[in-house]
Amino acid sequence: MDQGKSKTKKLLITYIILAIVILIIVYPLIWTIGASFNPGDSLSSTSIIPANPTLDHYRKLFNNEANLPYLNWYWNSLKVSLSTMILSLTLVSFTAYAFSRFRFRGKKNSLLLFMLLQMVPQFSALIAIYILAQLLGMINSHFLLILIYVGGQVPMNTYLLKNYFDTIPVSLDENAMLDGASRFTIFRRILLPLAKPMLAVVAMNGFTGPLGDFAISSVVLRNTQYYTLPLGLYQLVTNPMTASYTTFAAGAILISIPIAAAFLMLQKYFITGLTTGGTKG
Repeated sequence: MDQGKSKTKKLLITYIILAIVILIIVYPLIWTIGASFNPGDSLSSTSIIPANPTLDHYRKLFNNEANLPYLNWYWNSLKVSLSTMILSLTLVSFTAYAFSRFRFRGKKNSLLLFMLLQMVPQFSALIAIYILAQLLGMINSHFLLILIYVGGQVPMNTYLLKNYFDTIPVSLDENAMLDGASRFTIFRRILLPLAKPMLAVVAMNGFTGPLGDFAISSVVLRNTQYYTLPLGLYQLVTNPMTASYTTFAAGAILISIPIAAAFLMLQKYFITGLTTGGTKG
């Protein structure tokens, strides 16, 4: 009887903790959604459930009424994020395969270096990035921004994917070689299909990272026409005289749509790949 009460008590505490965590996560999102439908520009008069909901803030963004090229910023963000995702996924696949299946001098030290690089945040190199962009004449270059993002994505994702490749039996490679398959054929037709869960994790990391970055993009991009959404939306609240926090909320909600869509499409792979890559290898 006491054991049953103890289990019930633990279960109740678990539900309470989960409810608190969900509230902490969901409350800001609900507030932002509500603010995007509130009339006016200030947050002081907004409420979670608007008394007089309006779509004016969304119209401003799509019709460029705020004199800010929101749709252009949206496209810039999607272009940079998709390019980062594709390039990092390609590079990480090859580097992880090399670390998992080949023996070479410096392999262990290279993996250690990859892990150490993750301890140094990218924004600590902002001055170096700015000087590099100046020297190369690549200020306002989306290409340079993509390369910087990819460089930050490769180390940790390589380590995760390498661990996942390690869980795939080497005997599959050997049997395929006996049948005359080349290394690249084995990589493309055997390892990659089996590694879809972790590839989904890498793709998700590559896509969502640039969408939320402000620090690095603010160093490379100086012209408003080249801004990504974090930089562009910041312009909506920087001037105290013309700041529109409700329009900012509408813009933030819209950029969450591709993130939510990507997560829903990759959800089952994302969860499986993250747990497997983190516990095996």
